[in-house]
Amino acid sequence: MENTSTSLFEILIWAGAAISLVGLVGLVWCIVRVTGAKRAKLGEEEMRAVLQNVLPLNLGALFLSVIGLMMVVVGILLG
Repeated sequence: MENTSTSLFEILIWAGAAISLVGLVGLVWCIVRVTGAKRAKLGEEEMRAVLQNVLPLNLGALFLSVIGLMMVVVGILLG
């Protein structure tokens, strides 16, 4: 008989993958936002404002990606 129950570590792996994917989407959004601002040839002050708005989101997305990948690694190593 096959055991179809999901282990805690499998849940940890899939949750980590989902969190990493959200972080990756955030990073891609930041890249698209800054690229659009560069193509718009904004002035120095406008570009600085865009970068100041994008930077916290970029760091947050990077943090999510790292935490998600750590969850996946822990799930694999302990599972």
